[in-house]
Amino acid sequence: MPQSLSKVYLHIAFSTKSRAPLIFSDIENELHKYIAGILKNLNCPPIKINGMQDHIHILCLLSRTITISDLLKEIKRDSSKWIKTKDKRFRTFYWQNGYGAFSVSQSNVKEVKLYIEKQKEHHKIYSFQEEFIKLLEKYEIEYDERYIWD
Repeated sequence: MPQSLSKVYLHIAFSTKSRAPLIFSDIENELHKYIAGILKNLNCPPIKINGMQDHIHILCLLSRTITISDLLKEIKRDSSKWIKTKDKRFRTFYWQNGYGAFSVSQSNVKEVKLYIEKQKEHHKIYSFQEEFIKLLEKYEIEYDERYIWD
C-alpha cells in the first residue's frame, strides 16, 4: 500500500504548574483559539477545547506525522510564550510538566466532546486532581500519585 492513512482521536488533559488558577475568564476563549491554531498548524484538527482556571482539555485528531509528546511540547511551549505577552498577570504562567493523553474511539467522540463542553458544570462537584485520577482509572493507566503533580 503506497499511501499511509490514519484517523486517531486524542483526548488530552493537563494543568497549569501547581494547578495555579491563571486561566482567567477574560483570556480563556482567546487561549483556546490560540491552541486551536497551533493544532491546525500541526495538522491535528481541533474538535473541542475547554477547561477551567487551572487546566485544559483538548479533543483533536492526531496527525500521522507527529508524536504525542512532540504535539504536547509544541502546544505547551507556544501557548505559554503567547500568554506571557498578553498581560503582566501571566509572567509566572507555566504548564505542568506532564499530561494525560487518551485514545478515543470514533463511537465515543460525541461523548468526549460533550464531557469537555461541560467542564464548568462537573468541576462544581470535583477538582482537576480528582478528575484526572478518574480518567487514569477509566483508561486503566497505572500511576504513582507521588509523581503526577508538580
